[in-house]
Amino acid sequence: MYKNDDLNLVIVDDHPMVLEGLKSLLHQEEKFRIFAFTKGSSALDFIQENKTDIVLLDIVLSDGSGLNFCQLIKQKSPKTIVIGISNQAERSIIFRFLENGGNGYILKNADADEIIQCIDNAINGGIALSKEVQEIMLCTASNSFELPRLTKREQQVLESIAIGNTSAEIAEKLFISIITVETHRRNLLQKFKAKNMIELVKIATENKLI
Repeated sequence: MYKNDDLNLVIVDDHPMVLEGLKSLLHQEEKFRIFAFTKGSSALDFIQENKTDIVLLDIVLSDGSGLNFCQLIKQKSPKTIVIGISNQAERSIIFRFLENGGNGYILKNADADEIIQCIDNAINGGIALSKEVQEIMLCTASNSFELPRLTKREQQVLESIAIGNTSAEIAEKLFISIITVETHRRNLLQKFKAKNMIELVKIATENKLI
């Protein structure tokens, strides 16, 4: 029934109607093998024992916070893509989720096409942010932000980070050492006052630097 390249996708939400809606939507995408849970702890147990490619994770769960579960999932399975899907639209919550290792954040009012597009973005190494989430982050972020000046090399490293290249790939592409790439990464984080690479790319994209 399933092909070898099917992706195991876990949905964690304690609202049965939301779970059924997402399952129905994603079943139309033939590449997903779908597993649904109403508790974060049950999903964690499953992820620990089974290869899990993608998790759609609600933020408010009956047995804990999706912010904490995101961190735990990433500790147990660092390569698993974890996307928040929630009604929680506060910028601080979105940032905390991303800082805890999340690969994106979708508000539940996003339409079906947007949800699928966000998941595809994450699968391809991008950051899965629904349009309204992007607006929330842009709205408060750009008011007090002064654009840093970048050297030509920093710009090249930044563009490579944005398309998901690893430090080793960037080093090979730009004919520099991995240590030099890591130094540029640290400098970019400082210049953009970003806490991590996801936030760095987000700020740079919002300000049309990439």
